[in-house]
Order: sequence, then C-alpha cells, then structure tokens
Amino acid sequence: MNAVISTLDTSHAHVGMPTRRVIGAYLQEARSECLRYLRSPGFLIPTVMLPTVFYLMFGIVLGRANGADAPRYLLAAYGTFGVMAPGLFGFGLALALERDNGLMMLKRALPMPPGAYLLGKMAMAIVVAAVVSVLLLLMATLLAHVPLTASQMLTLFITDLFGVLPFCAMGLLLGTLIKGQGAPGVVNLIYLPMAFLSGLWVPLAMMPKILQQLAPIWPSYHLSQLALSAVGLGQGIAWPHVATLLAYTVGFVMLAAHRLRRHG
Repeated sequence: MNAVISTLDTSHAHVGMPTRRVIGAYLQEARSECLRYLRSPGFLIPTVMLPTVFYLMFGIVLGRANGADAPRYLLAAYGTFGVMAPGLFGFGLALALERDNGLMMLKRALPMPPGAYLLGKMAMAIVVAAVVSVLLLLMATLLAHVPLTASQMLTLFITDLFGVLPFCAMGLLLGTLIKGQGAPGVVNLIYLPMAFLSGLWVPLAMMPKILQQLAPIWPSYHLSQLALSAVGLGQGIAWPHVATLLAYTVGFVMLAAHRLRRHG
C-alpha cells in the first residue's frame, strides 16, 4: 500500500504540518469520499439493493423450499456478493474515471497527506459494506428467522467488513488498466462471472466438476468460505482462506503501484 500511496505524494504534501492537521486531512478526505458516494444514487442504490433483493427473493421467499439451511447459506453468499461491489466499483470504476478527467492529477497537486485519497476510498467501501451486511443480517434474523447467535452475527459482520479489502485492491488494479468510458462494462464482466463461479448464486456442489476445481482461483470463493464458517456451515480451517485473501490484496496493490508509477 505504501508504494501506491507514494505515487500520490508531492514534494509539499504535508511538509511541516502538525500531526493533528495531518490526521484531520485524512479524516476530511474520508468524510468527503463517503458523502460523495452516499449522495450518488447511481452507485449506492444498485450496490445496496442487488444483494438485498436477491436475498429477499431466493433466501426468504424461495429459501425454505430449497432446505432449512438455504437462507443461512444464501446469507453468507449474498453477503460476499454485496461487499465485492464497493471495492470493485468504488475503486475500479472511480479511479478509471478520475484518471481520465484529470482529478488524479489535481489530487497530486493538492497539499494533502500521501495516501488520503486511497484511504478515503477504502473508508467509503467499508462503510457501504457495513450497510449491506447489516441489512442482510436484519433480513435473515427478522424475516427468514435464521437462528444465529450474537457471536455468529458479529463474526459474519467483521468478515464482510474486512472482506471488502481484497476487492478494493482488485478494483485499484483495474482502475489503472482500463479507460473510464469502458470501465462499467469491464468491471461488470469481472464482477458477475466471478460471483457465479465462486458459488455465490448456485452452490458449487451443483456445478460441473471443472468449475468446482477452478473455484479456488477467485478471491470471492475464499471470502465466501469464511462467511459460511461464520454462520456455521463452513468446512475445514479458516487460515488458508485468510492467507489467500491477504496474498491477493498485497499482489493486486503491488501491481497497481507499478502501473501508477509508470502510467499515472
């Protein structure tokens, strides 16, 4: 992450600024990013509505017909689906557009601390992921009557919150590779197939053998396995999935840093 942050640094970014002002600048950038996206219905409504509407239809209305564990399984699956979007679209789509319209160049010229831009977007993605996770948990417990303990709900919420980070890193890399005009289509071409191939819409056990074997290459698969463990449906141990997600995050950030250093 420091390598990416350094690409946004300037020689006068925060020279001589008191620590309180530096912290205030980070907080102000995070606040402005959150407000900007929360006031953007074109981003916020689809991001929040898609996983909640899907869970309402398939996890609540049709869930019981597919077995007693279906609402619980789909809570984990659509939670993963829901937290992918803020990272991929909030970083990937936004960065591509902001590189095209010159906002990135303006940000570099501003006397702001290095990294405030990226950490602001990360804060926005985490806030939106928290909203999606809370809505799904409320629907699961109040409408689907999924029997979850307080510990399970908290574990799933934390998993969703930190699970957005690998997709922020992936979105950051995508934003350095694609142009703003074609960004929505490209991001969707990655987002939707990745969700399907990770077993978020259809359980992997019902998919062809080859797709089951390829599922672990997707970060969404590993996040969904952690989410399933959080609600009591997981199998095996969690640390390999955590390690894989961490490796994806670091790898995507390093590649994005290299792209930003070379191409801006």
